[in-house]
Amino acid sequence: MRQENKNEVLEIDLITHLKKLWLNKKLICSICITFFILGCIIAYSIPKTYKVEVTLSLESGQNGSNNNLAGMASILGIGSIGGSGQDAVNSTMFPDLIQSTPFILEMYNVKVTPLKLTQPISLSDYMDTQKKPWWSYVLGLPGKAIGGIISLFSSEKEINENRIIDPFRLTGEQNGKISAIKEALSASEDKKSGMTIVSATFQDPEVAATIADSAVVKLQEYIIDYRTRKAQEDCNYLEKLCKERKEEYYKAQKAYADFMDANRNVVLQRTQAEGTRLQNDMSIAFQIYSQVETQLQVARAKVQEAKPVFAIVEPATVPLGPSGPNNKIIIFFFIFLGFAGSSFWILFGKDLWTSIKK
Repeated sequence: MRQENKNEVLEIDLITHLKKLWLNKKLICSICITFFILGCIIAYSIPKTYKVEVTLSLESGQNGSNNNLAGMASILGIGSIGGSGQDAVNSTMFPDLIQSTPFILEMYNVKVTPLKLTQPISLSDYMDTQKKPWWSYVLGLPGKAIGGIISLFSSEKEINENRIIDPFRLTGEQNGKISAIKEALSASEDKKSGMTIVSATFQDPEVAATIADSAVVKLQEYIIDYRTRKAQEDCNYLEKLCKERKEEYYKAQKAYADFMDANRNVVLQRTQAEGTRLQNDMSIAFQIYSQVETQLQVARAKVQEAKPVFAIVEPATVPLGPSGPNNKIIIFFFIFLGFAGSSFWILFGKDLWTSIKK
């Protein structure tokens, strides 16, 4: 019986609320229309953006080639090389790497050609041309007024110096552009497939495609440079050492040849001993030069094997349509907000306000 009474009370309350809303349907409709107009203003004030995604897969050439390098080293008669095959840089670091300030500064002067322009401009100059919603200009008026006053007391030399990028000490304008580029660039990893998705979102489709492609290229250059740096340093050192040992061998060879030519018909024991010594020096120099040359060949192979392979699964293409904002969702949200707000006011707000006044 108690359960039936509760159900009846709930049904009565629900019917009462629905009747109350129906009696105030004109107020609800007017508020919904107002919020619909407000939603349209907000939705169409947000600039359109275009998003380009590039999908790539990183395949390390080092880990799978250590066996080949070890086999090559054993055939040539030198110690094992190739290390443990562990690498400090992998695809999980791409999101943090692409959001780092040094990486963004490399993108700062990338040349882009927006649809409305015929001449390419730098990305930093393009960021000044991106549109903003009208309310951002209203909210930024106090800051612009303060900046204008400060600019009156700053010299032309200081203004020119602000255009020079110092990563250690960025200006407010430079920091704002870098933050905007960081928001436009992103990278994520698909844990199932192990692929990396690099995305760029800008208000111009050509710029979005160009920056996405450039970001992937610079990302590849950074990873290749990082993974081959140690091997390349070893290779450069061995090339220098090989050149020195080659010169020493040629010098010992020339000394032995000159001595033998000068003492061709001499049979003195002292002369023979000196010839034997020079021949041994030449043989030792040749052995050292030969070993260093062998190590150099292996080091060159190690540099090549250490280079990672990037497979571009989905390249950058110019988008045909904008990716945002979704005007329908924004307008529907505002209509729902107007309906929910007006309903709450009719059902509970009036009584609550009356009780507060009393």
